[in-house]
Amino acid sequence: MPEFFLLILLALGGSTAIGSVKIINEKHEALVESLGSYKKKLSPGLNLMVPFIDKVVYQETTREKVLDIAPQPCITKDNVAISADAVVYWKIVDMEKAYYRVENLQKAITNLVLTQIRSEMGKLELDQTFTARSEINEMLLRELDIATDPWGVKVLRVEVRDITPSKAVQDSMELQMTAERRKRAAILTSEGERDAAVNSAQGKAEASILNAEADKKSAVLRAEAEAQKEVLKAQATARAMDILMDKMRSDPHAKEALQFILAQDYLTMGKVVGSSESSKIMFMDPANMLSTLEGMRSVMGDTPHDLKGNSF
Repeated sequence: MPEFFLLILLALGGSTAIGSVKIINEKHEALVESLGSYKKKLSPGLNLMVPFIDKVVYQETTREKVLDIAPQPCITKDNVAISADAVVYWKIVDMEKAYYRVENLQKAITNLVLTQIRSEMGKLELDQTFTARSEINEMLLRELDIATDPWGVKVLRVEVRDITPSKAVQDSMELQMTAERRKRAAILTSEGERDAAVNSAQGKAEASILNAEADKKSAVLRAEAEAQKEVLKAQATARAMDILMDKMRSDPHAKEALQFILAQDYLTMGKVVGSSESSKIMFMDPANMLSTLEGMRSVMGDTPHDLKGNSF
């Protein structure tokens, strides 16, 4: 009989010893109550407790957690129905507040996130919900972090993943985008045709200017050539006259040759005048040709003195 009591005492002593020791894993914390009242918080490692009096009521990790928010219906500022889902990264920073300030912490955070998503989406129009994704995330993070601070929770990051309009809205958006693309294509086509017409007109104008300048230069060059030709011809005639005058001074027969040349030029001039359409006709009697020549000869006859004062 004494042996039986000894075994009972040993069993009670062993259970008491085991109950007085509590091991907490790394990145975990535990809350201990003593006779129904909060007593202390257990840190990672070996912790001692009073058997049958102290009791671990809450144990949770302090590592970062991920909360997946399912798609929820929302109404935008311009009364468009959409659905949005999100993912929230959070962790417990105060284990005592997380247990005693709110019941069912994760459910409370989930409902708070859903409320904030609907609230933020209701402040924006449909187009803004697609273009202001980062701004929505920042607003949600700020609001959730403030709201969860009394619960001993730190919200680290909020990401809105998908924003999906209703089927009717999607069809309307596709029609709008198709019309917008056609509009841009028509504008680009018209601008291309306008640029082509402008370039063509400019090319024709520049070509006309270049042709006119070329014609002008050609006419100037022809006029200069004709002038130079006349100058050279006059210079040649003057040189020939100088030679004849020198010959006349040295040779008596040269004067007759000069008279013949002048008569020939006179006849040539008459021929040119007669062939002109707007000129007057100069008549000459063939019978008086010799007298005409004699008259010219008398004009070109012996002169008292030449240019140097000498007789021919």
